[in-house]
Amino acid sequence: MRRLWSWRVRITIARMTEENIMLNHARVKLYFLLVLVVPFVLSGCDSGKKAEQKVSYSQDIIPILQRHCLECHVINGSGHQASGLDMSTYQGLMKGTKFGPVVKAGDSLSSTLVLLVEGKADPSIKMPHGDREALSTAEIKTLRQWIDQGAANN
Repeated sequence: MRRLWSWRVRITIARMTEENIMLNHARVKLYFLLVLVVPFVLSGCDSGKKAEQKVSYSQDIIPILQRHCLECHVINGSGHQASGLDMSTYQGLMKGTKFGPVVKAGDSLSSTLVLLVEGKADPSIKMPHGDREALSTAEIKTLRQWIDQGAANN
């Protein structure tokens, strides 16, 4: 009887150990799923922030230039005569001034245009000049996004 009982105990212990191994294996799978897979999947989901939209030169940038820049920076305008910058066309804007380009595609931090409209350059050359209405924060953000997205003629 004692021998029978010891075999039953051994079989029960073996089954429990096998169940524990299976349970631990299931826990490892769950841990893997929660720690590695779920964050990866969720990274593609909208996390509450509005996705950055593609900025269009023709629809977003031209209206800003028309409101704030084209009074002076057109052929024979005072801004064009002083700097050589013609902002009436994409090609003119990308060509820049007689001193060099004002837009560095893909890098708004290094673009002279952004430095000038943000007032980070010398106050005497802040754009727009004088008492003209400055660009709003939203307009500057749009300009930065367009440049960071490659300053495409779209």
